[in-house]
Amino acid sequence: MAATRDELRKLGWSEGDNLRVQERWSGDDLARIEADAAELILLEPDVILVTGGRVVSIVQKLTRTIPIVFVGVSDPFGRGLVTSLARPQGNLTGIALAEYSVVTKQVEILKEIAPRVTSVGLMFNPDNPSAAFHRAQFEAAAAALALASVVLPVRQAADIEQSIDTFARKARGGIVFPSDLTILAHRSLVTAALTKHRVPAIFSDEAYTSAGALVAYTADRTEMFRRVASYVARLLRGEAVADLPVVQPTRYKLIINLSAAKGLGIEVPLALQAQADEVIE
Repeated sequence: MAATRDELRKLGWSEGDNLRVQERWSGDDLARIEADAAELILLEPDVILVTGGRVVSIVQKLTRTIPIVFVGVSDPFGRGLVTSLARPQGNLTGIALAEYSVVTKQVEILKEIAPRVTSVGLMFNPDNPSAAFHRAQFEAAAAALALASVVLPVRQAADIEQSIDTFARKARGGIVFPSDLTILAHRSLVTAALTKHRVPAIFSDEAYTSAGALVAYTADRTEMFRRVASYVARLLRGEAVADLPVVQPTRYKLIINLSAAKGLGIEVPLALQAQADEVIE
């Protein structure tokens, strides 16, 4: 949000001058998300900026007239949120979280960093509307690399630890973690369980590598929030949602934690380290 505000200032929109911002930080509580969204809509804003696959559906349900700009929503066309990526009708547009090949890339990186892996799991919250998108891409990617694929649905902290424990009993397994707010909130637990069971994993958020996880391949979220400011500014000037196509991230980051790799008994290939945007010693 700091990046969005900074970019809005550059585009001529400053709080206390010609811009008023009302924020709600709703977390993973769906009832609170709906209450916060309803409260904001009553304020009749000119634009609503949202992030998260579950959040955008709730806000769109509550208003079909106020322009909504999203950041970080997977497969908005496939989910029926927009009728067209190039020229979205209705009141919704923004920046998708990932292009279709990103899960494939994550499976490939996991196999490269842990070549002994013969089976791969996908841990996700089935209540996340993006789950079907991630699962389809994951299963196709695993099959292409002749890896056995296992789905690991979880909804709460206890599920996460039990699922990793059960999966770890399978020989030579690794796990892919797509973007999910529920699991992200428990990243310390996730990292500790993976370390305990010596299971390599790749994540869709760099916050995991900061918490001690092995590797992340993710869209540059700060850049996404910076880019979305131009859409907010154009809507504030009165442009139509249909003139603002849904776009994909333009920059992805590969982050490798060598300390985590050492704890897992993994020697990260030098070629992969050279490709990384950040290597954590």
